[in-house]
Amino acid sequence: MWQSSSKKVITKEEWEKKLADVKIRKEDMNKLVMNFLVTEGYVEAAEKFQMESGTQHRMAVRKAVQCGNVEDAIEKVNDLNPEILDTNPQLFFHLQQQRLIELIRSGSVEEALQFAQEELAPRGEENHAFLEELERTVALLAFEDTASCPVGELLDVSQRQKTASELNAAILTSQSHEKDPKLPSLLKMLIWAQNQLDEKASYPRINDLVNATLEDPVT
Repeated sequence: MWQSSSKKVITKEEWEKKLADVKIRKEDMNKLVMNFLVTEGYVEAAEKFQMESGTQHRMAVRKAVQCGNVEDAIEKVNDLNPEILDTNPQLFFHLQQQRLIELIRSGSVEEALQFAQEELAPRGEENHAFLEELERTVALLAFEDTASCPVGELLDVSQRQKTASELNAAILTSQSHEKDPKLPSLLKMLIWAQNQLDEKASYPRINDLVNATLEDPVT
């Protein structure tokens, strides 16, 4: 439908259909709410919301590491917040180290050596502590009987638990260290976008930001 002034009119039905086609992940919505509660100081509400939503995602990440599915854990963390690993080289190294341990555990010797050379060795060249940890891990390949290996504890379940705990702590830290709430910025962006669209079309605006009610377009 078009107005005489050539401004397009979008009906409420058409607009709602367009909105329904936009897919928003529940994880993103939960993160936005959690960000607002934490940065605005609603501690009790944040803790309750964390119990109801955020914990489930963190537990899924932790369980993946504990089961040896490190690649899956890394993917889940990046979906949650890619900056967690981008800004924590030690954590990322430990996750990659755990991937190497899992390859050794499964008997994939050639794949383990290739992974160590391509993914971990370059990091070891830049960090002496990483190099020492890499050498300890690769030493597992020298023993057919890991029970007699001086670094056999790396294959113990406690090593997975250690890595999972470090990752879990980093996720919690990332959720609590954001300084500014993102929700007000998104609302300002909504208002700006609506003002821009007002020049080209008549559509169901959201004037009541509290209830997010769609108003009928002006015709």
